[in-house]
Amino acid sequence: MSSGAHLNGLVPSLFRMSTALMTDHYELTMLRAALRSGAANRRVVFEVFTRSLPPGRRFGVFAGTGRLLDALADFRFAPPELAALRAAGVVDDDTAAWLADYRFRGDIRAFAEGEPFFPGAPVLAVEGTFAESVLLETLVLSILNHDSAIAAAAARMVAAAGSRPCLEMGSRRTHEAAAVAAARAAYLAGFAASSNLEAARTYAVPSVGTSAHAFTLVHPTEAEAFAAQVAALGRDTTLLVDTYDVPAGIAAAVAAAGPELGAIRIDSGDLGGLATAARAQLDALGAPDTRIIATGDLDEHAIARLGEAPVDGYGVGTSLVTGSGAPTAGFVYKLVEVDGVAVAKKSVGKSSRGGRKRVVRRHDPSGRAVADVVLPATAAAVTAAPAIVPTANATANATATATANAAAVAAAGAPSAGTSSAGTSSAGRTLAAVPVTAAEAGIRSGESRDRELLQSIVVGGELVDNDLVGPAGTRRAREHHGRAFAALPPTARDVRFGQPCLPVVHTTHA
Repeated sequence: MSSGAHLNGLVPSLFRMSTALMTDHYELTMLRAALRSGAANRRVVFEVFTRSLPPGRRFGVFAGTGRLLDALADFRFAPPELAALRAAGVVDDDTAAWLADYRFRGDIRAFAEGEPFFPGAPVLAVEGTFAESVLLETLVLSILNHDSAIAAAAARMVAAAGSRPCLEMGSRRTHEAAAVAAARAAYLAGFAASSNLEAARTYAVPSVGTSAHAFTLVHPTEAEAFAAQVAALGRDTTLLVDTYDVPAGIAAAVAAAGPELGAIRIDSGDLGGLATAARAQLDALGAPDTRIIATGDLDEHAIARLGEAPVDGYGVGTSLVTGSGAPTAGFVYKLVEVDGVAVAKKSVGKSSRGGRKRVVRRHDPSGRAVADVVLPATAAAVTAAPAIVPTANATANATATATANAAAVAAAGAPSAGTSSAGTSSAGRTLAAVPVTAAEAGIRSGESRDRELLQSIVVGGELVDNDLVGPAGTRRAREHHGRAFAALPPTARDVRFGQPCLPVVHTTHA
């Protein structure tokens, strides 16, 4: 549904800050020279893609378009921005006059936010004049590279956790603005909640939180700290039991809250061994329903190693907000067409493929994705693509996967109310079923099993749908990720070192 809403009209400008200078110097020097050469008004297409995934990764997750569209709405050169550029000698009078009237009036096509992606396939395309399009390079890449890196790491952690919820707790380990973006990206990739309150306010990400070791240490005894927390937050709170001694902490926690204690949190030591001992102790103390939350420098590999331990949920911080070793998605922004003619780089190791493109995801009869096919944009029908023979891994049945356990999230401090992207509790949504149906893969009855991935999100400078941004956009991205990830081959859920779980096939067939 077209909203007809121009990017500049999303939020009154009185309450917004320009994003125009969140860019690189050379974007403006290229503009200045292109205005002089006459190239500024040539019609072009730029595409965003990655040449490779981080080593050992099986997929990427496309994220950030909701934030990008918000930032694009504020990409305006008002008098303060122009004054700064003039003072620094970055622009001349003609360039400043052109920038004063700048509005992006072109088109943008993109993967749905939350979509898994693979090397060599364009995930976003910008079409417009060279001048208006080249200015967006840094803005596009800075947002998409960050958010997609976090979303990919989050999706791997969710896959490793299985039915146990993952909670985002990384705000203290990154830049304050990056913390909000990371919380959003993690949530759309399947995390159940975040500790970040700005993410809760801006994007309606469920928030969680109880106490840190400082709260225990500020009280004369651990027992008094636990009693105060229970009095304030109720018996279903989560008590942090490893400040001094875990067994003693568990005993004090149950004494303070009784068998209705929601959960305990263990943040250090041998988490697997401590969780096993804690489970036995809680059961012996008459608290069999009290959950165990593990935190403390976890990543997807640590979570996978805890798969056999009696852990009910995970809190993840540093590794998540830094991309778990891959802080960027590796996206580049390359010119592929000028005035309808394909252009491409030939640089050694950094070549590109010219011409605007379509990307379709091909599925087998059960709805399982088997390949991404990159076609010329002029290809008349998806079915004209060459047949793809799926590998054995691509058609094997997957084990059932779920993102969260509602009770564990509630014990960790999540709101008791609220709906998730699937319409159940915010932590209780199952992402995958075996076998995957066509509907789960996003295929409607009677349609081709090939799914177009690049869809219009901006046409003539106008959003095609206001629900692409804000809380609605975040919910939509979470829903889409759940469906699309469910359709991937089961190898996608394996966090060990491996190859991309889908091939990307380039074809010139039109």
